Amino acid sequence: MMKTVLVTGASSGFGKAICQKLIADGYKVIGSARRIEKLNEMAVQLGDNFLPLLLDVTKKDAVENLLIGIPTDFKPIDILINNAGLALGMEPAYEAHYDDWEMMVQTNIIGLMHITRTILPTMVERNCGYIINLGSTAGSYAYKGGNVYGATKAFVKQFSANLRTDLLGKKIRVTNIEPGLCGDTEFSNIRFHGDNKKAANVYQGVEYIKPEDIANTVSWLVNTPEHFNVNSIEIMPTAQASGGLAVVKDMN
Repeated sequence: MMKTVLVTGASSGFGKAICQKLIADGYKVIGSARRIEKLNEMAVQLGDNFLPLLLDVTKKDAVENLLIGIPTDFKPIDILINNAGLALGMEPAYEAHYDDWEMMVQTNIIGLMHITRTILPTMVERNCGYIINLGSTAGSYAYKGGNVYGATKAFVKQFSANLRTDLLGKKIRVTNIEPGLCGDTEFSNIRFHGDNKKAANVYQGVEYIKPEDIANTVSWLVNTPEHFNVNSIEIMPTAQASGGLAVVKDMN
């Protein structure tokens, strides 16, 4: 039987590429996002095995009731891909906008918690399933302006590890994918509040990771044997590496 995958943040970037790849691989895919018009456009391209679902993961009631509105032929959900997330701003912490901080926490942490807590019991009941979280290298390596965004991705990393511990003894796998610099998405456009020129400068002259690279990684993961678990997978473009520790000699 065809397995069903639920992908959050499916209307663009990683989420869209993951939906396209998994449909091509023969899965049924529920693509959820706030922009239903984008999902409907995808449905025309991807066919009957793609189900567009209007969903804001920050809305607890909507997430708790999402299973009610899913057609029977798209149940049960075998694989959950927690892709919805965003970064806002790159100001230092003492100049950052609190609304940006709060939105990142609501989406990257609380939204992920909502959807996981809703879907996970159905996997436990059937003793099978796979949760793939989209973290970031920002959860492991600090950089200027990454303050709360990096902290939210550190949460994703630790939450993924603790899920594995809670699920020990059950046939449910958990993986945290931690990408580095990725282009061809709306990530930086959103981070810089629609300043497309500033967003473009981030990727100028860099051969970055593409959404298709992440989609291919997800495809590989979900098609691996069920007897082993990839706890985490960190992916950077060849052009990127961690910068090491910095030292300032003159603090005056």
